[in-house]
Amino acid sequence: MSLGALSLCEAAEHIREGRLKSVELVSDCLKRIDEVDGTVKAWAHLDRDHALMRAQAADDIRAAGKNIGPLHGVPVGIKDIFDTRDYPTELGSPIWEGRTPREDAFAVAKLRAAGAIILGKTVTTEYAYFFPGKTTNPHDSTRTPGGSSSGSAAAVASFMVPGAIGSQTNGSVIRPASFCGVVGFKPTHGLIPRTGALLLSRALDHVGTFGRTVQDVALLAEVMAGADDEDPDTRPVARPPFAEVAVSQPPLPPRLAFVKSPVWNLTEADTREAFAGLVELLGESVSEVELGPSFDRVVDMQKVIMEVEMAHNLRRDYDKGSDRLSPQLRQLIERGRAFKAIDYAGALAGIGPANQAIDGIFDEYDAIITPAATGAAPKGLESTGNPVFCTIWTYLGAPAVTVPLLQSESGMPIGVQLVGRRGNDARLLRTANWLVKTATKKGRKKGGKGKS
Repeated sequence: MSLGALSLCEAAEHIREGRLKSVELVSDCLKRIDEVDGTVKAWAHLDRDHALMRAQAADDIRAAGKNIGPLHGVPVGIKDIFDTRDYPTELGSPIWEGRTPREDAFAVAKLRAAGAIILGKTVTTEYAYFFPGKTTNPHDSTRTPGGSSSGSAAAVASFMVPGAIGSQTNGSVIRPASFCGVVGFKPTHGLIPRTGALLLSRALDHVGTFGRTVQDVALLAEVMAGADDEDPDTRPVARPPFAEVAVSQPPLPPRLAFVKSPVWNLTEADTREAFAGLVELLGESVSEVELGPSFDRVVDMQKVIMEVEMAHNLRRDYDKGSDRLSPQLRQLIERGRAFKAIDYAGALAGIGPANQAIDGIFDEYDAIITPAATGAAPKGLESTGNPVFCTIWTYLGAPAVTVPLLQSESGMPIGVQLVGRRGNDARLLRTANWLVKTATKKGRKKGGKGKS
């Protein structure tokens, strides 16, 4: 097996225990990139010599017997909207070509402090919105990898790097993770500071993680969690033991609420069939639950917030360089400028009551289970797919994770999304890990569509 096929947590353990050197792992990842990235095109910026130099420095630190962090020597990919002091950060836009930040984003600095090697910058869609970058789906190069964290999801899925980070303002972590067949995690809003990352929407922006296992995405989130004065939505908290809790045994068998949501009519036949099989497979562990009419307008309210705040935050680039923006982004900004203040204020004010309305579900169930996307990755590279199955949970700011348990008839991945109560990230991750093990075990017995 290629070293690049190790999970992030496996790689960290091997390096920590002296069974693997960082230089060996980084070299293997670079070899894999040479083999497949000509087709996948996941990387925006990559410097092989620089990555190997940082890996050698990590090996020297360990050999000297110095203290090492939980990600020591492990390479990770960084979505090209997070500032990096040693790589350009160009936001997927020609307007920012050649931009070289002086400081790392908060999330990047925390990864470095944990010992991670920044392997390179992964492709993002234009301004982390809908206009695609160059990345293709690792399972079928004629299909989209999803967006906007296209390169991060594809790089992990194609074994070019064991873990990566991205961002989500609507569906930009969960959807590409589902399309590419990896685990994706969007923590509670404000858990990971967004300082030094592209600001689209204060109310909706989240930092997210990609890995091959639930424990992988948990560890990445764990080391980046914290508070920063420049991100007013964060607060001081003790370092969450996400990775440890994620692989622990639940005290009681989890109960899952199967929520179709108001957008179920948009699902494809493969998704409906696959979820019917999964619900049957899980038996008494899952019950179908309706959200109720109070959620019928949430998708529209998320759109109002996103378009108004993006119009405001991207106003300089629109005013000075609108001819260099995609038609999709120009239209969004123009719609955002046209909304009434009362509509925007009302959409913001709805977040709290919506979370209160869903509390009853979480009082009875450990997590909501629902599709991560309408279906498998669609054919074509002109769009990144529909994010609507992520919209409600992003609006709520609730934690969400997708695991690659299902497949379409064509063999493409279909993600299963689990959603938890806001702030209950660790419990959600533990439930997701339980689901992977349970569905895989039962699927083997019944010959179902579940897979790890």
